[in-house]
Amino acid sequence: MLQEFKKFIMRGNVLDLAVAVIIGAAFGLITKSLVDDIIMPVVGYIFGGLDFSNYFLALSDKVTATTLAEAKKQGAVLAWGNFVTVVVNFIIVAFVIFLMVRGVNRAMERFKKEEEAKPAAPPRQEVLLEEIRDLLAKK
Repeated sequence: MLQEFKKFIMRGNVLDLAVAVIIGAAFGLITKSLVDDIIMPVVGYIFGGLDFSNYFLALSDKVTATTLAEAKKQGAVLAWGNFVTVVVNFIIVAFVIFLMVRGVNRAMERFKKEEEAKPAAPPRQEVLLEEIRDLLAKK
């Protein structure tokens, strides 16, 4: 069973998937930082200094805090500001993935066209027959 597990783990697809997950997680952190630290502060500034991370709707009368972290300690809140930030994050990730897939698809189309443009090599039998023909024509 251990040998089978080793064989499974060492297959290319599993290793490719592991690399993709690790790179995806790192890319997710970069995108989160881009949205949280660069895009949302600019959007907040444009709309008059709004900080979307602290926008929430209190679902309890006990909530009197002005920051989301404190409000969550006091009771139930609907953190719609965080949701907006996550949606922006998702749109950026989805757009980058779209651009990557689009680039790969275009590259694949180019390679296909190049392969189609190259004439297929004649079968070995035809090549031999042509050589025989040419030798007979010389005599």
